[in-house]
Amino acid sequence: MSAKKKEVDREHDNERLIAQNRRARFEYEIIETLECGLALIGSEVKSLRTGKVSLEEAHGRMKDGEVWLVGCDIPEYKQAAHFGHTPRRPRKLLLHRREIKRFASRAYEKGMTLVPLKLYFKQGRAKLLLGLGRGKKLHDKRESLKKASVDREINRSMRRG
Repeated sequence: MSAKKKEVDREHDNERLIAQNRRARFEYEIIETLECGLALIGSEVKSLRTGKVSLEEAHGRMKDGEVWLVGCDIPEYKQAAHFGHTPRRPRKLLLHRREIKRFASRAYEKGMTLVPLKLYFKQGRAKLLLGLGRGKKLHDKRESLKKASVDREINRSMRRG
């Protein structure tokens, strides 16, 4: 096995999925994605490791030149009773200044939204894949469903022979 192949395998081994917002790809047309870190406190990290987190109502918001994750529900960690955290508090996203400027200019356009796509640990650090999306219309959603069902039928017929 070549060195590059081992390196790629090692990269994927260090990534552990915590939560995925599957509905986001259906509701929004994702134009661009960006990986960013999260500013968390200890009990939030422990709670993330248990995997009980919800990205369903979460979205990104620009405030004072910073990007915040709003509406993400990270439940309290039971063993950290006295030093717990507020489950739905806004959490700061860690990005480089130039990434914030580039993303912010596009996020302020009409109809654009910052949508969290997935939350995962990468080399022990919590990361969020943030997408810049435009809301789909009803006919676009129907078209996506039709395309998915056609693809499923093609795959079924290919497997049968």
